[in-house]
Amino acid sequence: MKIYITRHGETQWNKEGRMQGWKNSNLTEKGIEDAKKLGERLKDVQFDYIYSSPLERAVDTAKYIKEDEEIILMDSLKEMGFGKWEGMEHTTIEELYPIEHFNFWNKPHLYNSIEGESFDELFKRVKDVLTKIVDNKEAENILIVSHAVVIKVIYAIIKGYALEELWSREPFLHGTSLTVVEVTDDKINMILEGDISHLD
Repeated sequence: MKIYITRHGETQWNKEGRMQGWKNSNLTEKGIEDAKKLGERLKDVQFDYIYSSPLERAVDTAKYIKEDEEIILMDSLKEMGFGKWEGMEHTTIEELYPIEHFNFWNKPHLYNSIEGESFDELFKRVKDVLTKIVDNKEAENILIVSHAVVIKVIYAIIKGYALEELWSREPFLHGTSLTVVEVTDDKINMILEGDISHLD
């Protein structure tokens, strides 16, 4: 089985430097074009299942990648909930919540969410949904469309590194970057990580 994982395309809030979380922001023209380019790259891959976060930016990305195919929405694939930070600019968050902002990006194991989701909660739901997807032995190719923090957590789970290393490990996950995971006999290996060659 191969699992193709991508982050949604660029959104307006990405451009404006705002935290998104469970709130939505629409794809920009660049985000739409990038999703179409990924679709062109994957045009010959027949997906047995396409799983997407229910947030509109992810669903729209999935539709641009594979038009007219069924998209299964999975709540567990939605972005981390950032509580009060959602919709706020990063600079404002840093001013109002300097300690938690620093911890989120530099010491995530010490991060305490402001009315949002904890990393423990996020890891649990991502691990549960990843197990569910991997256990589908009949599928040959699966597409997952999700979000930056969720995909970084998938990396941590598969590679077995600690939360403390979440942001220090490569790759940076650009919009529509492609990660491919191969599952064989209960072994999971990453064969492509955060690739954006389709955007060149």
